Amino acid sequence: MPPALTSPALTAHRLGSNASALLPKTQCRHATLLRRPKRPYTFTQLITLSDGSTYMHRTTSPAPVYRSTKDIRNHPLWNPSSQKLLNVEEDEAGRLRAFRAKFGRGWDAEVTEDLEQANKESL
Repeated sequence: MPPALTSPALTAHRLGSNASALLPKTQCRHATLLRRPKRPYTFTQLITLSDGSTYMHRTTSPAPVYRSTKDIRNHPLWNPSSQKLLNVEEDEAGRLRAFRAKFGRGWDAEVTEDLEQANKESL
């Protein structure tokens, strides 16, 4: 039987003495990288609102419980007619106090009502 045309013996004979250095001795296989998933892992999180109500939520945050201090239950933009939230004097960040120090108290609802009554009485 004639030797195969691509056998290592024929290749080494054709290339000369340096052929043994060029041919691989063992099979080399590089590790393939695993692709990252397209969607991140989501955790189940318990959201606690300021009034004590809770609901479950799927999120990428690993924290199991989130307690909200400002939400739709106690924010004046979500509850514009709530008298309890109309003139909040004590806020956590002190933003209302800083606003009043900079611009005065003319923006308060009580002050505008007093001004309207004074204007009606003067007419």
